[in-house]
Amino acid sequence: MSPIFRLILGRLIAIFVLLVTGWFWYSGNLGVSFAELPNGPLAIFVSSVAVSIVFLLLFALRFPEKWQIRLQFLADAFLITWLVSMTGGISSPYVTLYIVLIGITSLFLRPMETLFTAVGCTLLFVLLALVFRYGFIDGDDAQQSFSKSVQIVSFNVVAFFAVGLLASRLADRRFSGEQLKETVKSLADLRALHERIVESIRSGLIITDRNGVIYTANAAAYEMIGQDNEALAGLSITQLFGNVSEQIRLSETIDAGEHPPRFETDILTPDGFAVHVGYSVSQLRSENDEPTGYIFSFQDLTEIRSMEESVRRKDRLAAVGRVGAGLAHEIRNPLGAMRGAIQLLESKTDRGTVQADLMGIILRESDRLNSIITNFLNYAKPKVGDFVEIDVNEAIRDTVVLLKHGPDVKPSHVFELDLPSEPIFLSADETQLKQVFWNLSRNALHAMPNGGTLLIGAERLPFDKVRIRFADNGSGMPPEQVEKLFEPFSKSTSGGTGLGLSIVYQIVRDHNGAINVRSSEGEGTTITLELPVERKPIDDRSERSGGSRSGDTRLADFLNVSSDSK
Repeated sequence: MSPIFRLILGRLIAIFVLLVTGWFWYSGNLGVSFAELPNGPLAIFVSSVAVSIVFLLLFALRFPEKWQIRLQFLADAFLITWLVSMTGGISSPYVTLYIVLIGITSLFLRPMETLFTAVGCTLLFVLLALVFRYGFIDGDDAQQSFSKSVQIVSFNVVAFFAVGLLASRLADRRFSGEQLKETVKSLADLRALHERIVESIRSGLIITDRNGVIYTANAAAYEMIGQDNEALAGLSITQLFGNVSEQIRLSETIDAGEHPPRFETDILTPDGFAVHVGYSVSQLRSENDEPTGYIFSFQDLTEIRSMEESVRRKDRLAAVGRVGAGLAHEIRNPLGAMRGAIQLLESKTDRGTVQADLMGIILRESDRLNSIITNFLNYAKPKVGDFVEIDVNEAIRDTVVLLKHGPDVKPSHVFELDLPSEPIFLSADETQLKQVFWNLSRNALHAMPNGGTLLIGAERLPFDKVRIRFADNGSGMPPEQVEKLFEPFSKSTSGGTGLGLSIVYQIVRDHNGAINVRSSEGEGTTITLELPVERKPIDDRSERSGGSRSGDTRLADFLNVSSDSK
């Protein structure tokens, strides 16, 4: 309820109680009639109702609330003075209402205003005593002795000031309490705002004490590190970032306003994956500007570093492709002439002789060399795919059937398919996609020479994407090999030419897809493909014609293919 309504309601209740008690006071019995009530209290009651109506109108007109409260107390002081003057002057029993008024002001006004109310009531009472004393108004006070009048006035004045001082103290405590509540609310709102801001920051934030012990972090830090607040709280920062004593020492020497230096390190998640982060260290200071701890702000640079590596890989592949394509054509022409000459000589050589055996070796090696050149040309200048809607599940099943009947499969090899019951359709070149599945599966089988399990799964992803996963429990690969996995003529697990995964890389890129490799020596390898349901054409003319590529193009290409290692 508004203070205005509380004051108006309180005034009406008080004047009604005074009217009823005065009624019995003046009659001296319970059988009083309305006609026996003095005109003074009745006039005060009517005036109070009229004043209340006026203040209700002022409230409706949106008159300032603070000034309404002050005007109401001023009106009450004059009404009380009027009531006292009509009921016996300074000897009136209603003088006590001044004290009540002063006490009530402490609930609505400030301490100084409460004192002013006490002073005002005192002045009105003294002025009323003087008016009666000198006969300006007829009353019983004129017949009292001067000393008695002084005693009554002095006693009441002391009472007014005593109550005024106590009321001002009460108003001060009330005002301080309201200020404290507002301050607490403001601090709570400010704290909630700071928490929301910190939680909204996409950079990881870790707060430690002076000894480097973690006591809080934000949501981004939990997401990057892979641990929640309960797991992080109490840990030493060295368990995450390693030895940071030099970095902390540098942070203490930085002047205010300077940017702290940036450092890089690897954080090992509970799953065993290394997250490459860039971080800075800042001092956390108290209100007295005393150091109380440190703030570690960091960002996940794993994707950026993968991007840079992918760009470098693409540049190397583009250079090799451009040079190799030209060399392949130059080699294939004399190779064809040499093979034709050997075939002519072989036809004129008796079978079973040493010369015939040597010519056979030359023909087989020339065929192998021609196969290498053909694969390389397919990698350097792949054919334009025939994109149609195919069922990924059926393409995987067809590939597995061919593999099971191939020479690479042993009885100890186990195939597991994790495919949904409903078809997964996407736009792709079926022949090229099966070539990707074939190459990845054969590599997985060769990584398990003593047998093992090859898991092939497929699933739909949000935003119209399909994920295909090849996971084996074979020998795995070191990080150095994973980094060069898609480069031509890299170390091959199958003993082939080293072009198989390069062609896989090229096909997936032409399908606007992405490759992700996770491998650990002795634990196996998982290769994940993410392909869009609808392929959008990409412009590769500059790369395939040997032209230069801008940084923006390389960045866009990275979003198509990336790899990381465990």
